[in-house]
Amino acid sequence: MVKATITTTPRLKALYKDTFIGELQAELKLDNIHQVPKLEKIVVSAGIGKNKDDKRFYEIVRNTLTKITGQHPVDRMAKKSIAGFKIRAGLNRVGISVTLREARMYEFLDRLTNVALPRVRDFHGVSAKAFDRDGNYSLGIVEQSIFPELTFEETQILHGLQVTFVISGGSKEYSRALLEKFGIPFEKVGGKN
Repeated sequence: MVKATITTTPRLKALYKDTFIGELQAELKLDNIHQVPKLEKIVVSAGIGKNKDDKRFYEIVRNTLTKITGQHPVDRMAKKSIAGFKIRAGLNRVGISVTLREARMYEFLDRLTNVALPRVRDFHGVSAKAFDRDGNYSLGIVEQSIFPELTFEETQILHGLQVTFVISGGSKEYSRALLEKFGIPFEKVGGKN
């Protein structure tokens, strides 16, 4: 007898398919439903930089990424040799990253917007200037302690994270509209968005 596994669609993915696609198509005045911006993947990364030789720091960063994403991280090796920093191309680890897609991506985005970002001290929204020319958005997080998945002991040595939202759609305006639908709070500058 084969047991059927029950899988549930993440809340934000269901909202995107059922509501956001239609709303975005109307708001952005798009002719075709396939022109609506779509979240392709989220890349969560952390550089280990000056602590490249510290095994304990590396393990802390690796543990952080594993716990907050639910996925095993990948080491990023140096692409260039820099003698002044004692870095050899392909031999030295310079960072760690995780690429999230599909269900894990939407679940991480939900936890980030509804749980982690509101825990940032003196939070007034994320910068609206962090879009690249293709419409992808990068969010820098100063310390990992905003994630409730981590215990107090795991946040004793602080480090930052970079969260990159890769969005198909090709423009900053479309990408911002999509992220606002997902609940990313952009800061208000001079009384307007």
